Amino acid sequence: MRQKVARWPEGRQLILSALGVLAAAGAGAASIVLPAGRARAAAMLLALALFPILILGDQWHSSQIVDLRDHTGRLVALGVAGLLAVVALAAAFRRWPTLLPLAIVAALPFRVPLHAGGDTANLLVPLYLVVAGGVFARASSLWAPAATRAGPARYLPWALAGVVVLYALQTLYSPDFSKSLQNVCFFFVPFSLVYALLRDVTWDKKLLTLVLWVIAVEALAFVFVGTVEYASKSLFWNDQVIRSNEFHTYFRVNSIFWDPNIYGRYLALVIVVAMSALLWVKERRTLALLTGLVAILWFGLALTFSQSSFVALLAGLAVLAGLRWSWKWTLAAVGAGVILAVVIVLFSGGVSKLSPDRLNVDTGGRTNLVSGGLTMFGQRPVWGYGAGAFPKAYREHVATKKAPVSVSHTEPITVAAEQGAIGLIAYAALLIAALWTMGSGLFASPPPARQVARAAVLATFVALLVHTLAYAGFYEDPITWALLAVGASLASVPVRVEA
Repeated sequence: MRQKVARWPEGRQLILSALGVLAAAGAGAASIVLPAGRARAAAMLLALALFPILILGDQWHSSQIVDLRDHTGRLVALGVAGLLAVVALAAAFRRWPTLLPLAIVAALPFRVPLHAGGDTANLLVPLYLVVAGGVFARASSLWAPAATRAGPARYLPWALAGVVVLYALQTLYSPDFSKSLQNVCFFFVPFSLVYALLRDVTWDKKLLTLVLWVIAVEALAFVFVGTVEYASKSLFWNDQVIRSNEFHTYFRVNSIFWDPNIYGRYLALVIVVAMSALLWVKERRTLALLTGLVAILWFGLALTFSQSSFVALLAGLAVLAGLRWSWKWTLAAVGAGVILAVVIVLFSGGVSKLSPDRLNVDTGGRTNLVSGGLTMFGQRPVWGYGAGAFPKAYREHVATKKAPVSVSHTEPITVAAEQGAIGLIAYAALLIAALWTMGSGLFASPPPARQVARAAVLATFVALLVHTLAYAGFYEDPITWALLAVGASLASVPVRVEA
């Protein structure tokens, strides 16, 4: 017989949870802006300790946690296994520091489905373990000499930390505090640690080459899985995509990813990175390998039928073309392409294509989500409905009937509806700081070969940004934070100071 678990009064629990969210976000923000040393190590350890505690407290009575609590042996086994993995990773990173950035990059795409109590949650467990190992490895070097950053890169950490703190503050009035808490603890806080761990890495040619081949090998493996899915006409998971394939004339694959669009986003970003190297490479053997890699990844991308991913890829390639050859001709070509695309859309299916209902059907309901998000922004234009509030507020204040909705699928609309003008200002400030940092010094003339890595980061970030305009997930994608960290590190002029 299951014993009842005593609950704290809801008000007291909410107050403690809110204080915990603010403390975790504050620690994450401190990890972003503080230089290497004791203070940052303490902030990173605090953030690492708080976010799992907050998740457990919030989900203590959920079916997943209750199921684990009822099976004490499995809970203990998971805890011991996780602790041993973190200790082993910390020891490995301490002995071979190069492994840490490689492990983080390798873990970025992997989500593990955790089944408990009849429900499933897809969590970035491998990344969390790597981050925990990295934090412990870095914390053991408390007296390492600190490095300050000069140039535009000094503004990026403050803009990013401001986003983290603001989002945490806006959880306090969210109508769905549990959802906002999960966003802080699953994304903002651990991803702040990702940024902190990557920002001080020395990105030399050897490490950058290893990163390229790590993501290339992973992407090839994902394409293999996707090709098997396409050939067998069966997916490993996501019942929603499985059902939609039954009604479409085409078959979409998602490989190991939950969503075909996220799979397509990942392939598009890797293609942009590979093309960055391809455009500046001189060795024939490397040229042949990169050409083959791009061809295979393009084939894999085609099987996703992800329009947003193709647009993102084109945006990234346009940035590379502008950097490699001429911005004038690149912008002219982009403008001509946009005009041609509009003409095709307007006349290929008749004037009826312009009707709102038809447009909403063609976009999978996203038109209604965008218009609903704008309506929500109009209702609370300054501070919004609160962090993570879009699904609940949309159903309560906009939708005429219940609909499965998580975001508007357009990042600025989601930010506007949830965080209002305040959030939009923070979002815009981050984008300006990021693009300024990544592009500083690259636009005056074609960058030399030694600046290829910076060109790759800028083009990949632009591709990711464009994809989030059609599929959201800017803050919730760890690749965003990794690109911000690498871009800041490559653009920085390190100034050595005594600890």
